[in-house]
Amino acid sequence: MDTRPANQRQPSPGQITAPTDVPAKTMQLFAALEHRLGAHVLGKEEQIRLSLCCLLANGHLLIEDVPGIGKTTLAKALAKVLGLEFRRVQCTNDMLPGDILGVSVFDQRSGSFSFHPGAIFTQILLADEINRATAKTQSALLEAMEERQVSLEGESRLLPTPFFVIATQNPLEQAGTYPLPESQLDRFLMKISLGYPNHEAERRLLAAGGTTVSDDEQALVNANVVFQLQHQVSQVRLSKALVDYLQDILDFSRNSGRFALGLSPRAGLFLARASQSHALLHGRNFALPEDVHRVLPYIAIHRLKTADSLAAMTIDALELAFRAVPVPA
Repeated sequence: MDTRPANQRQPSPGQITAPTDVPAKTMQLFAALEHRLGAHVLGKEEQIRLSLCCLLANGHLLIEDVPGIGKTTLAKALAKVLGLEFRRVQCTNDMLPGDILGVSVFDQRSGSFSFHPGAIFTQILLADEINRATAKTQSALLEAMEERQVSLEGESRLLPTPFFVIATQNPLEQAGTYPLPESQLDRFLMKISLGYPNHEAERRLLAAGGTTVSDDEQALVNANVVFQLQHQVSQVRLSKALVDYLQDILDFSRNSGRFALGLSPRAGLFLARASQSHALLHGRNFALPEDVHRVLPYIAIHRLKTADSLAAMTIDALELAFRAVPVPA
């Protein structure tokens, strides 16, 4: 039984009615979303689109970069513009799993325990500097990110819909960081980096005195529209040739000898879903190899290491490596 409040329940597919002119309306909406987000995160159009692609693919996003780049601003702006509930947790080495999931507190008046939900019971959760939390606290997110539920004290509690985790992490060479285990990394659909702003964007930022996401920011959509868009992504067609191509990519990652460990089946599902999402962002109801090319490096970057040195890959190296996989005609 779905125990979520009525405004957080997932509508059934039969309740969803697609617009008569899906491509045009979708493109207009995405253009408006990207424009509004671009007003808060200057000069990062590509990263904004990848973030939307990840959300609409019903995945989770990992952002690795140095402090002060705009990672938190991007997460807040996404929540406000999409009309979703947002919470932020600042991860530290003394944080406990209960700080994220919630705890049961004994009520003396009623003589019973009552559950106090943690920050994870929201639609967009920002886990800021996730790699400053210990492995025990990091593991508190595993079930939530995969199953969209939290199991505590023998009871499973469903999370709101949509549920989107944005985690930020500092480079591992910085002090006080703990590397995320492979099982945790594999639950993030994409990993991106914002990077420093270009000259023009930084000049605009300095002249304006920074950008802020105000509490009265006008939302362009709401949770139900986001869910409908996610449903539209699932309806984007994957041809047999494209599925064969996806399998060839997975086989190449596992058997070419270039990587220490190949892409998992979960990564393959993420790659298919992100390709569908990228196609919808470009107004198409069918995916093409170019959609796969565009999202593949960001899905593989945190999963693959070189076979010889076990060093992490770069976006450029991944793009070059996967050119060896024949593209379907």
